[in-house]
Amino acid sequence: MIIVVDGLNRHMFTGIVDEMFELRARVFGGRLGWDVKIEDGKEIDEFDHLDPAYVIGLDDEGNVVAAVRALQTTGPHMLADVFCAILDGEPPIRSATMWESTRFCVDTQRLNRGKDKNSVSYATCELMIGSLEYARSAGIQDIVTVIDPVMDRVLKRSDNAPYDYVGKTVPMGKVPALAALLDCTEERINRVRDFAGIHHDVFLEEDAALELFERKVAAAKAAETSPANRDHKPLSTLERYFVEQMREAKTEAEVQAVLKLIEALSDTFTPEQRQALINTPRAFAIEA
Repeated sequence: MIIVVDGLNRHMFTGIVDEMFELRARVFGGRLGWDVKIEDGKEIDEFDHLDPAYVIGLDDEGNVVAAVRALQTTGPHMLADVFCAILDGEPPIRSATMWESTRFCVDTQRLNRGKDKNSVSYATCELMIGSLEYARSAGIQDIVTVIDPVMDRVLKRSDNAPYDYVGKTVPMGKVPALAALLDCTEERINRVRDFAGIHHDVFLEEDAALELFERKVAAAKAAETSPANRDHKPLSTLERYFVEQMREAKTEAEVQAVLKLIEALSDTFTPEQRQALINTPRAFAIEA
């Protein structure tokens, strides 16, 4: 599910934008080893203060799993001012109908390697479709994007191959960097859709996105403050599962079914954890 955050609605999505910056820190500062500025776990640069547009992918639980940034090329942008070595002495690209796409990233830790909706492949293609459709709707004809050779291969495999390249490939952190050109035509968008089998509208309404993200944040806070977590240690996967089951229980029969499962797995927990989980209905199920 894709949302677009820009200077007009960014105040509504501060939590989502912060999570996107955290994902960028893990990808560009960690996995790729680029020389980027990271503060408080977030990767933010000077171009993020120019009111760019962000195309952001969310999973069904409201987590940010993919993102890309779009900047006008008529003003400051990365290829002109940071990756200028790629241009190899050529003047920067300046065009009212060309955007620069940078910071394309996908959460490879949260997503799996299959082909389903929670896969890296699906999230990557959905983000490509979303960014191309958003650009096209804004009257943009072409995109220039700074990528590494791995992303170049991803574009080609997804039937989204660049139609040309700019300048030369240069070292950038742990990987080389190059600049590719993509048109925003309906033909290109349809090729990616056919490759991924994504034929529905990928965009999520703003209200729905806010509700989804806020529900995720509320669930996380509830888990952290639950009776099963009084020692403030991170909940185990099994503990989180039982807390969620208690929160979802709507009848006494459903509560008792969860309690029986806790009893059956009593050897898994310490006596304190077991008692805390048994008491969870008071905190969650009844309140719900």
